[in-house]
Amino acid sequence: MQTAPFIGIVRHRMKTDGFGVTTLAAFGSCPLRCKYCLNPHSLTENKTWVYYTPEELFEIVKPDNLYFLATNGGITFGGGEPLLRSKFIKEFHEIANPLWSYNFETSLNVDREHLDDVLTFATKFIVDIKDMNPDIYKKYTGKDNKQVLENIEYLCTKGFQDKITVRIPLIPGFNTDEDRELSEKKIKSYGITDIDKFQYIYRNNKSVGK
Repeated sequence: MQTAPFIGIVRHRMKTDGFGVTTLAAFGSCPLRCKYCLNPHSLTENKTWVYYTPEELFEIVKPDNLYFLATNGGITFGGGEPLLRSKFIKEFHEIANPLWSYNFETSLNVDREHLDDVLTFATKFIVDIKDMNPDIYKKYTGKDNKQVLENIEYLCTKGFQDKITVRIPLIPGFNTDEDRELSEKKIKSYGITDIDKFQYIYRNNKSVGK
């Protein structure tokens, strides 16, 4: 049985990362190196990482089964980048309740095969695109966004437009309101209408979402 690293599991969340009551299961590891990373402890293995099998994660989550069913809630996979652990998640789904919602907080900067592993049961994708401009994206994350754009298009060809929330931040020193408007226009051209625009702010020299 495979294991995966987690940086945290947070229960009883309401309307923050999916419908109803959700549990956030945040994985360790990420392909990006964002300048203002909100979870820097997810980037490299450290003493905060805990390893679980799919069955062990299910044992942690299943006490909230009634809450999930009563509110159309379920589990949200975040991180780090959860889709890097798509085979783990697929295995988890096979033993968990299929009536739960299965949400993904993701950058979508992963190979297509990871999406294919979860498409048959995915309820919602919450996509933090940073910025649609390739130069801005690479400057901020250290990586190209070609895969992100291809994956968004792919999800839309599969009919997921209404199951995608796109988060577009205003990142001080990296993009502007005008850049964000261009990103929003591009996202809407795919038929995606659920767009969350927010701003990074600073607290104790760290950037957090607002």
